[in-house]
Amino acid sequence: MGSFFKACEHPRSRWSKCPHSYKIRFRSLAGKQVEESGFATQDKAIRRLTEIYNEKKAAGPRTQARVERLATYGAMRFEEYATEWKAGQRDLGPASVRHLDSLLQHHLFPALGSRRMNTFDPKVVDSFIQTMERQGVGLATQANAFDKLKAILLDAHRLGLFDESPLAGVKAPQYDPERAVIPSPEQLRRIRVAGDDRFLLIADLMSGCGLRNGEAAAVNLRNIVAGDVYRVTEQVNQTTGQYAPLKHRMSNEYRDVPLPVRVRQTIERYADKHGTVNGYLLRHPSDPSRTFPHHCLSNQWRRIKKARIDIPQGMVIYGFRHFFASNCLTHGIPITDVAEWMGHKNIAITFKTYRHLMPGSVSTAARVLNLDLAA
Repeated sequence: MGSFFKACEHPRSRWSKCPHSYKIRFRSLAGKQVEESGFATQDKAIRRLTEIYNEKKAAGPRTQARVERLATYGAMRFEEYATEWKAGQRDLGPASVRHLDSLLQHHLFPALGSRRMNTFDPKVVDSFIQTMERQGVGLATQANAFDKLKAILLDAHRLGLFDESPLAGVKAPQYDPERAVIPSPEQLRRIRVAGDDRFLLIADLMSGCGLRNGEAAAVNLRNIVAGDVYRVTEQVNQTTGQYAPLKHRMSNEYRDVPLPVRVRQTIERYADKHGTVNGYLLRHPSDPSRTFPHHCLSNQWRRIKKARIDIPQGMVIYGFRHFFASNCLTHGIPITDVAEWMGHKNIAITFKTYRHLMPGSVSTAARVLNLDLAA
């Protein structure tokens, strides 16, 4: 429970007659050794020790567990804590892990790596953002670095390391991505046939089904599960060059997307003309046992951009996928369906990127809602 004593030269047998006050020594809820002084009598010192014991007993095992976590992780350096946190992010693909490592090594660890976890507060976080601003770090990188720091600190907050969130009141870096550059239907018709059969196949899968380029590279004839449905089950990972689970999904998960007639015909024509390997259409040009390499697509895209073809200024390969979203939304397909088909982890991503394409408006809503009200 603790102990009481006097810090004077008198022996214990003389304490009752000694004029010096008593002191007590005990361990706090946080496990630290604490001393209190100023007790005139032994009974008062024992009474105070009893109060402390009852307080600790009333706190219960839950509070005690929090105290133990605080003692374990509170003094831990940020770099050590973040490394442990990263080990638990088992849903990240190789490309996401590489991106996380880059943010940790180049931005978070240099600025915060040696800081103890229990010293974080909003001022520390805001200072980190200001440091990135002074160093001229791009807004997109600032936003990504802050998101990772936020995830780590929220994890620590859930463990009970902070009484108040160290993110409270912090203004995140204001990154607003540029509006997606989307080809018109006429431009798409010319661009899609500007390359070889492989380019045409990928362009149609991205613009007609909303696939990412890595997902299009893994196109498989067996994934046509119905005449108008294609099942997206995997992607070619750009980092490893191997088939991998879909972004934000586990290895056994998939998503079904609409399969327009033209895209299905493109798939079938390619399979008839070039054949397949275990159902896969696109393979490495010099080794059919390997996956289709990303550079084959990017090299073609560079050549096409140099040719005299009407391509919107600033369009990238991802513009084919943007066309899919645009085509859906401008024809009144709900954005919830579009987000699901595109494989977005959060509908907020879809809404933020493509909101300007949605045909609805306040005036349109007012006119529609008035129909029954005026009846």
